[in-house]
Amino acid sequence: MSHATLPKPLSNSELIVTESWLTLKAAATTFQGLQGQDGSVPEEADKSHATELLNVIADSIRNLAPHFEHDAAYLTALVSDLEAWSASGFGVPDFLDSLLAFTPQLARIDGLRHLVLFPMYTQNGSTDRLLEAVLIEVIWPDFIGTLEAGDYSNKLFVPLRFLDFTPGYDTNSAVLFPESVAIRETPSFTWGAIFQDREAARFRRVLKEASNITNLELPADAAAMLTDQSLTEETFVMWDLIHDRTHMRGDLPFDPFMIKQRMPFFLYSLEELRCDLTAFRESVKISRDEAHDPITRQHAKLVQYAVIFDRIFRFAITGTRTRNYDAVGGQLLFAWMHQHHVLHWTDTKLSIDWDLVPEVVCALGDSIDELYWRSIDRPKISHWLAAYELVSTTLTPHPASTWAKGPDALPLNAPLREMTDQVMDDEFPLSMFYEALSKKMRPIIESTVGITGTSSI
Repeated sequence: MSHATLPKPLSNSELIVTESWLTLKAAATTFQGLQGQDGSVPEEADKSHATELLNVIADSIRNLAPHFEHDAAYLTALVSDLEAWSASGFGVPDFLDSLLAFTPQLARIDGLRHLVLFPMYTQNGSTDRLLEAVLIEVIWPDFIGTLEAGDYSNKLFVPLRFLDFTPGYDTNSAVLFPESVAIRETPSFTWGAIFQDREAARFRRVLKEASNITNLELPADAAAMLTDQSLTEETFVMWDLIHDRTHMRGDLPFDPFMIKQRMPFFLYSLEELRCDLTAFRESVKISRDEAHDPITRQHAKLVQYAVIFDRIFRFAITGTRTRNYDAVGGQLLFAWMHQHHVLHWTDTKLSIDWDLVPEVVCALGDSIDELYWRSIDRPKISHWLAAYELVSTTLTPHPASTWAKGPDALPLNAPLREMTDQVMDDEFPLSMFYEALSKKMRPIIESTVGITGTSSI
């Protein structure tokens, strides 16, 4: 796509109400109603309408393209993929060419905007590969650039802010991953994007309610996040920068993302918690290192609050109790802090000894690291049993649990899938504290569906 003259730069608020964007968004949303789960348009009677809608979408992209000169190659390939899909009769979509042309990781510039459209599913949203469109901008403060250029390199990480989106993102989804796009073959993926504005807004709303319910007195610097969306976004960028890179680093006895592996869900709990506690531990180091500038050290202290509060107040009680590995991770952190006497629930008031927290929380991270280090020399089944022991030493299993009865109760000589089948959907039920908290917090957690950085807290 070539353009003789560039349009006048639009503000974010102006861009999201342009006729071209609103037309594209409406057409893509209507198109979703014609699609099957695999992204195709299965009904012959719908294909004429589908063609009309894709023509509208392609024209809208051409009209919007001058506002995204840095994405010219992607938008050109995108229109070609749309036209090829239409010409082929709307079978299972293949947007590999345009996906390969989209390279947001190469220009991580604060405020740089992208128009993204793909047939894809959205994690924690639709499991169908529908045609989704989203307007986004990059969040890349200077101190993050310095950290990433130094000891915390992560060339694949792209932090984002929502501007507007189609219904697939009017959900809990806070990621944009190339793996979710409909393509003919799987390339080596070179980026992964997270919407820190949604994470930050959700965190602020949940923490505000939870601290009121539990009578928790927040430290002044933690309380500042309740009134400052930008500060909290940047904090989550730092957290996710370190978390994301950790999946590929350390003494890893298995595929760090455990893709397509069927195993007890508490192992996923430990992997996600390991990455979060690595972010916590590294943030403790950064906050104490005067070689870092004051802004970086400030955010490093806030990361520590964010990891703890998000995990104990939101992760632990969000979602169903069916193999909810994030919930178990949150429960484990809370119980570990309580049993190590830095978190107290006394006289219906929650209090935390912040001076003692770093040592205690880092010790939990060290325990998981030790599990991983030792497991490199263990058979898989022994690793699973050791991981269960680590969790169940702190969290109380369900009284009906077969795993809780010990190895003699398990089918140790059967295929591993039978071991997995013995894990209860709710292997580690909520404590009485969390049962009560969940009832009070459920409405506020449910209210965060579709939240963005511009939503009221």
